[in-house]
Amino acid sequence: MRAILLGGGFALLISLLGTRVAIKQFTRLGYGQEIRDDGPTTHHTKRGTPTMGGVVIIAASVIGYFLAKVITLTAPSASAWLLLYLFVGLGAVGFLDDFIKISKQRSLGLRSKAKMIGQTIIAVSFAALALSGFLERNGESPASEKISFLRDIDWLRLPLLLAIVLIVVIVTGTSNAVNLADGLDGLATGACVMVFGAYTLVNIWQNSQLCSRVDDPASGVSGATCYTARDPLDLAIIAAAITGACFGFLWWNASPAAIFMGDTGSLALGGALAGFAVLTRTELLLLVLGGLFVVITLSVMLQVGVFKASRASGLFRRVFRVQAGHRVFRIAPLHHHFEMLGWDQVTVVVRFWIITGLFVATGLGIFYAEWVARL
Repeated sequence: MRAILLGGGFALLISLLGTRVAIKQFTRLGYGQEIRDDGPTTHHTKRGTPTMGGVVIIAASVIGYFLAKVITLTAPSASAWLLLYLFVGLGAVGFLDDFIKISKQRSLGLRSKAKMIGQTIIAVSFAALALSGFLERNGESPASEKISFLRDIDWLRLPLLLAIVLIVVIVTGTSNAVNLADGLDGLATGACVMVFGAYTLVNIWQNSQLCSRVDDPASGVSGATCYTARDPLDLAIIAAAITGACFGFLWWNASPAAIFMGDTGSLALGGALAGFAVLTRTELLLLVLGGLFVVITLSVMLQVGVFKASRASGLFRRVFRVQAGHRVFRIAPLHHHFEMLGWDQVTVVVRFWIITGLFVATGLGIFYAEWVARL
């Protein structure tokens, strides 16, 4: 528990102070954000705001974690190394995307195919290592080939190749979902504080109820309720560190934002969320805890799907009584739609934070209720 508090505290301080330094340096270097022309016109005033603040979030999280490990004289686990690899690796893909935007002064960085290739390479290598026997301990690998909700579902065991594909889909989908949510000042950062905070609690609880403790009568752990996660305590330290880093960054990222996290931060944070879901055996629970990201992603998929179908199919237009090029929302992602309806940006962000809080509370409630039901 001391390491968890140390990791979160160090990361918060480093992020809070480091972001201020990053704002000055990025401003001096001209690392300003480019704004999409088809978005809300109110966003044009943000052009030139320093971006790539995700570098601070990543650095603060990693440094905070390792400082906690040094002070407590414990070695990082295999699960921790894997999660940090995913976190930093996807952050590197995002950094390249941001750097191209800045150097070429355009709102689009890496081509979509190039970005997806980068994400896929990181995700495949993460999945292969997490499922490999190379990192097994006492017959357990960091990840499982079984599909999981609150714990592994025994009858949903996948062949190794399909398990790798599933993890790749989770990683790329979640990293892109957080990226889509990063469109308003503080929206993605504040939501990530809550979701990573939830994973801190999940990991702490799993650590207190590990199946390896069943044989100890003093632990009070039951075989019916125990968890098989490999290294939950170490993962809790990283979750706390990322929570603290996001919290410190939010001080500068809240409206009016003095800096943006950019794809560097959003891809890294989304990848870390996916990593926690995979390594804690809570893959489907992520859909609840990260419900806001799911809703925002679905809004984009619905918008694009209906727009293309209405242009390509006369039958679709007749059945749904829409014109060619019909749009479900004024603009996607969803948060920009509410801006176009006249909502103030701060109003949208705060209400979406409330929605995130409800999703997180529901997810944690389900997690705990399942454990109680097994008693």
